[in-house]
Parts: sequence; structure tokens; C-alpha cells
Amino acid sequence: MRHAAWIVVASMLALAVDSRVEASYCGAASYNCCPTSACTPCGDYCAAKSCCGTCYKTVRETVYEQQTINCCRTVYDQCTEQIPVTCTRNIHETCYRDECYTVCKPVYQTCYRDVCCTVRKPCIQTCYKDVCCTVRKPCFQTCYKDVCCTVRKPCVQTCYRDVCCTICKPICETKYREVCCTRYRTETQTCYRDVCYTVCKPVCETKQVPYCTGDWVTETKQVPGPVVQKCICDPGTWEWDPCCCRCCYKPGCCRTVCEQTCRTVCCKQWVPRTEMRTVTCTRMEQEVRHCQQPYTVCRQIPECITKQVPYNCVRYEQQTITKQVPYTTCSWTCETITKRVPYTTCSWTCETITKRVPYTTCSWTCETITKKVPYTTCTMTQQTCTRRVPYTTCRQVCETKMITKTRCVPRQIVETKVICVPRTVCRQVPVQTACSAPSQCGAVAVPGCGH
Repeated sequence: MRHAAWIVVASMLALAVDSRVEASYCGAASYNCCPTSACTPCGDYCAAKSCCGTCYKTVRETVYEQQTINCCRTVYDQCTEQIPVTCTRNIHETCYRDECYTVCKPVYQTCYRDVCCTVRKPCIQTCYKDVCCTVRKPCFQTCYKDVCCTVRKPCVQTCYRDVCCTICKPICETKYREVCCTRYRTETQTCYRDVCYTVCKPVCETKQVPYCTGDWVTETKQVPGPVVQKCICDPGTWEWDPCCCRCCYKPGCCRTVCEQTCRTVCCKQWVPRTEMRTVTCTRMEQEVRHCQQPYTVCRQIPECITKQVPYNCVRYEQQTITKQVPYTTCSWTCETITKRVPYTTCSWTCETITKRVPYTTCSWTCETITKKVPYTTCTMTQQTCTRRVPYTTCRQVCETKMITKTRCVPRQIVETKVICVPRTVCRQVPVQTACSAPSQCGAVAVPGCGH
């Protein structure tokens, strides 16, 4: 792109130079390009002024011609190459050394102590009491009463006679009559009476009771321990090794130092305190309640009813016969009889009965018990342990690495271009002139002729 821009600028400069040249040579590249006939005198100027007719005028025109040129352009190619580079790399190595140290190991032990405390136990007992109450009992009794009634009894007698007589022939008929009698029906009625009974209701009460308790307070003390020997290494140095052409690390000297150790001892101390605790107690409270107890009452209600009682009646038909026949005479006798009719009576008797009613009593008894309370004791024991302490050493190593490097390589390429080159061409153009009066050669020319 840059080469193309330079080519355009060069073309513009060439056009500018050509235009300046044409301006200096009246539009032509030089006077050498004009024909010879154009520069030769064409006759007498005065005669030409006086003659009339067609004149020719030289006209210059610019003509553009296409021209093929070859130009060079620079092209940059990217090349990649591997370049070896020597560098130094640090290698860290981890080494270990043994170090002794003392630790305090706690040993816990669970012990027990006897603690006396007083507890209250409820003693629930069921008792009975005698309650007297009066009940009514029905007493049924069957009685009899004498009822008098009249009955008719026939008295039949058979006789014989040899005469004509009229006899009565009995015809028996059954008839019914209404008899009023009394009967009793039992009516049952449910009644209620008020019965009192006693129940025990638990009542919860809350009260404050002092309670002896305490806390274990742990106290920490610093106690001097044994004197131990520690191995201390001085810091190392880096020194240049001309044989290896690198720096080598040399560790420092190790020396033994005595150090006083201390250990922490923990001891526990019991701190008693008294606090008030809320205790809920339950006591039994008697309460008298009422209830409606049903009972049944029976009574006899007399009723008069009418019933149909059958009875036999005899009617007689008279018949006259003549023969000796027996005949019967019947006479009726009225007789009064007495019969016993049963009936039931009901009477109520009051009876006092005694029944045992259970109730519960609750009493509290105090009892002293001994229980074992666990507590933990801690003792510290010393123990020597060995641990491996890591430390790091550093050494340098020379390495050769290949680095990829990119660079631009220029090269020239030939390009063919077509440009337009301007050229001036002269040609004769006829001009029509007007004729005027003849004059001398030195006379003033008529304007517009001979130009």
C-alpha cells in the first residue's frame, strides 16, 4: 500500500512537471515538435491584411495516451527462527533434620464422691368411709275382697199322667250382659334426687427451695520444666564455584544450646454456691360435688272396664199332648253366693342403708439418700517426642532454551501499471476573415483582421 501511494505521488509530480513545461512552450513539450511549415513566413503581412478570405489558425490540443510502465515494490515477509539462549535456573531441595521436643500430655481420671440429699416421696393411701342414705322400696301385697252375686238354679222334676196336658218344652239360649269390673295397671315414673360425694383434686403449688451446688474452677500455673539441649544451625551462605560456574549453597554450623523449658499445670478447685430453685409440689384437696341420681317409682292405678259376660236363658213352648207321658216341671230358685276377688296393693317403705365410699389420701415422707457424683481429675505427664523439621536448600543449574523469534525480510517485486501520459497536438483550424478598404502597409490595421 505504501508503494502504491508513492507511485501515485510520483505520477502527480510528473504531471505537474509536464504542465509547467507545456506552459513554458505554449502548450507543447518543446519547439522541436512543431512542423517546419508552421514556422516559415507565409507571405507579406500587409498583403495578408488586405486580402480577404479564409485564414488558418494553429490550435494546440492535449491528448492522453496510455503507457505501460514497470515499477518495483518492496514486500516484507515474516520469518520464524529458533535461537538458543543460555539461562540459569534455581532448584530448591527440601532436607530434613531430627529435632527433640517435650510435650505435656493430660491424663484424665474419673472419681466419685458421696453426696447426701433429701427427697420427698408421695405416699398415696385409699381409705373408705361409711355414708348413710335412705332409699324407698315398693312393697306389693295381694289382697282379697268378698263380692256377693245372685244366681238362679233350675229345679227339674219329672211326673207322669195320662191326661192331656200342656207341657213346656225348654229352649236354651246364650246371651251376654255387660259387667263392670276394676283392674289395676302399673305406672313407672323416673325421679331424680340430689346426691353429694367427695372427690380429691390435685393442686399444684410452686415454692422456692435452696439448693447447694458449685462449679469447678480450673487454674493454670506456669511451672519451670527441665533444661533441654537444642541444636541450632546458623544461616548458610551462597559461594561461587568456579569449577561448576555457578553459586553453591553452604549450610551454616550447627551448635548445641541449653534452654530452660516451662510447663503449664492445670488444677481444679471446687467453688460451692447456694442457689434457689423452683420446685412444684402437688397436694390433694377435697371437693364436694353434687350429682342427680335417678330412681324409679312404681304405682298402681285402678281402671274401670266393661266386659261381656255370657249367660244361658231358657224359654218354654207350650204343647198339648194326649198320652201318658212324663212331663217335667222346672222351678227356679235364686241363690246368693259370695266369691273372693283378688287385688294388689302397693306401699312404699323407707329403708336406711350404709355404703362404703372410697377416697384417697396423700402424704409426703422425707427420705435421705446418698448418690455418687462423678468428677474428673487431670494430671499432666511429660513426654519427649522427635519430629523431622524440613529446611530448603537452593542450587543453580544452567540450561539452554530455544526461543522462537520472528523477523521481517524485505524483497522487491516488479509490478506492471498502465498510466495516462498527456501529449500536445497542433492542428490548423480555418478562420473566416472580413475584407476592408485597401490601405497602405503602414496603415493601422482594422481590428479583427489579421489576428
